[in-house]
Amino acid sequence: MGIRAWHILHGVPWSRDKDQLDTLLRGASKLAPSSTRRSLRQPYTREYLSALRPHLDLKDPMDAAVWGVLTVAFFAIARLGELVLPKQGSFDPAQHTTYARVRTDRDRDGREVWVINLPRTKVSATGEDLCFMHQSGTIDPVAALLNHVAVNNPSDDAPLFSHREPGRNGGGSNGRKELTKKSFMARVSQAAKAAKLTPLHGHSLRIGGTLEYMLRGIPFDVVKTMGRWQSDAFRVYLRKHAQILAPYLQEQPEVQTTYARYAMPPVR
Repeated sequence: MGIRAWHILHGVPWSRDKDQLDTLLRGASKLAPSSTRRSLRQPYTREYLSALRPHLDLKDPMDAAVWGVLTVAFFAIARLGELVLPKQGSFDPAQHTTYARVRTDRDRDGREVWVINLPRTKVSATGEDLCFMHQSGTIDPVAALLNHVAVNNPSDDAPLFSHREPGRNGGGSNGRKELTKKSFMARVSQAAKAAKLTPLHGHSLRIGGTLEYMLRGIPFDVVKTMGRWQSDAFRVYLRKHAQILAPYLQEQPEVQTTYARYAMPPVR
């Protein structure tokens, strides 16, 4: 909590009882009016991405970068801020990933896995890896990343999804421009409207990637590891979506036990 952290940083005693504080917070949450609650964000889906694809020109430098971010973020269950920058000129190689941090690995059966190393993340000061593989159809993240590289030719020390800006000298060194969250979301929203789709939030990519793997039947703990969750906040994805719950609501006690182990609140 921010208030407790302030006390610790400034050497001020923190005398609140945890159980008492938890009870107060739960009570405040229940009393909060519905107008103050944020509605659930709809997830991106394979179908949504497929519908967006025709409305992006993958030969266009910015569109190639945008499509790369869309597909990689979805299939790697990434936070959007891990692939785009908060604003122009904010690039820091100690904070943001570059093309030099992209590599491929192979498992013991020879299957290729693409890896993007993040030097630092929201939860890890030492960095984490985003992992993804080839996918069937037109929304393959590997094909999207390779197309971005072919169109934009990012240097090893540039932001991974920076893009060329032909005919303009103000787009950074050598006519390049960083892809920011604002410009990314604006372009995706434009494409969504052209496809007659409702524009979605940036975090909907992470939600959508999570649900995609769950709907494939990937075990909960594996998806949790893929999404790099450090807390039980992951459980919200289990309790909100009927499609995921359906297989675990059948008359199969062993499956129900598996679900309950992940979805039920911890014993206090």
